[in-house]
Amino acid sequence: MLDIPQENGFCQKSGKKSGCFVKCRLWVFILLIALPLFAQPDIKLFTTTTQASFRGLSVVDDSVAWVSGSQGTVGRTVSGGSRWQFHLVPGMEKADLRTLYAFDSLHALVGNAGSPAVLFRTKDGGKTWKEVYRNSHPDAFLDGVDFWDEKRGIVYGDPINRRLLLLKTTDAGQTWLDVPEAKRPLLDSGEASFAASGTNIRVWGKSKVLIATGGRVSRLWFSENEGQSWKNLPAPILQGKASQGIFSVAIHDKTWMMVGGDYLADTLRKQHIYYSANEGRNWTFPKEPTLGYRESVEFIKENIWLSTGPSGTEQTLNGGDTWQPISKIRGFHVLRKARKGKSIFLAGGKGLLGRMGE
Repeated sequence: MLDIPQENGFCQKSGKKSGCFVKCRLWVFILLIALPLFAQPDIKLFTTTTQASFRGLSVVDDSVAWVSGSQGTVGRTVSGGSRWQFHLVPGMEKADLRTLYAFDSLHALVGNAGSPAVLFRTKDGGKTWKEVYRNSHPDAFLDGVDFWDEKRGIVYGDPINRRLLLLKTTDAGQTWLDVPEAKRPLLDSGEASFAASGTNIRVWGKSKVLIATGGRVSRLWFSENEGQSWKNLPAPILQGKASQGIFSVAIHDKTWMMVGGDYLADTLRKQHIYYSANEGRNWTFPKEPTLGYRESVEFIKENIWLSTGPSGTEQTLNGGDTWQPISKIRGFHVLRKARKGKSIFLAGGKGLLGRMGE
């Protein structure tokens, strides 16, 4: 692991004065009902009883969300965030649980950032946990997880002998198998990945998966067959040092988004965010980028995306070309949209938890 700490509606004259007036009134009405969530989105903060730093976040629907982080802490809400329950994974009180995937209100999977690399699974809402994978190699370090469906999933981690650590499951995370070494990406020296938000891995379709690396070399590894074979794509993101690279990726159709930069210079607005309209073949730096280093980016709907990091949160309404600050709240590490719903949850340091949307 690489260490981290509006469009304007207008009316053309129709030749009839009253017709123009009606059309203008109609445009105004349409704009007013289209704006609610993303014209001036608010982040509602929740009061919590923990000081844990959260970097794992999985949002099932508008009611159910899970978080995980430092001190072996896992949190769960089944009320849309108004109430949270926190549990400690036994034996992991000193661990940082950054890898997280929640299936529903009862079943979830968590993994730690460090060696030994361990995965735990719960089936009772976090009250008890069962170890389902362990790798005691000194370089083992889990970075993220994602699932194609309720059964098939993939976990990745930092390289061991320069080969990216890859695990797969076909039974909802109850058992895991290491991908054979020869089928795992061969990384360059100084190339690893960031577990800042658990969003440097994304899966979509029936078998596609994208993994981002960072450090001395930062690029994208893309597979169309569940990780059986890979091709690497160069990234224009800031790189060359251990603190630099891609920290999060997001996908919608053929549009790919990457954010990152240098976590040691979190206000540096240089080579820290890019978007591609053709699946990573060409990349564009925004005309108005985010205000520095970002750790998480998420597709919301149509041309709307959100991004967050320690120094703030922004949105774009035009597919990534211009970004506007929407909150001055500092300290968020990750944001995720509900897989089945409209709500967006955010999580960060010192028990910081929030939500956007109804």
